[in-house]
Amino acid sequence: MSLVSFILIFTGVMLNAAAQILMKTGTNAVGHFEFSMENILPIGLKLATEWHIVTALFCYAFSVVVWILALSRVPVSIAFPMLSMAYVVNAVAAWYLLGELFNPTKLIGMGVIILGVVIISRA
Repeated sequence: MSLVSFILIFTGVMLNAAAQILMKTGTNAVGHFEFSMENILPIGLKLATEWHIVTALFCYAFSVVVWILALSRVPVSIAFPMLSMAYVVNAVAAWYLLGELFNPTKLIGMGVIILGVVIISRA
């Protein structure tokens, strides 16, 4: 895999991870809510104007463009499994930024993901 391809895939992973953290931060700012006919408009407006969520949507949109560029250079059978690294990045970011906890099961799972990505990327 070329350096440009790696950078594109890495950028896509990081944009997806950033979008997830921004979405969670945005929903934390809005607070717990239930969708119902009575509150769909007020909650919809809150979500649509929460800057974390708007920024997350931009990250997703940009990641689609980056992903298309990556797929033009790398077989999907190699590129797609690398997206699983977003789970590892998200777990670390959620721990660092949001105070979410790790447990042994998560750590083992992240190790398996990393090992799988290394194996697939060398194939």
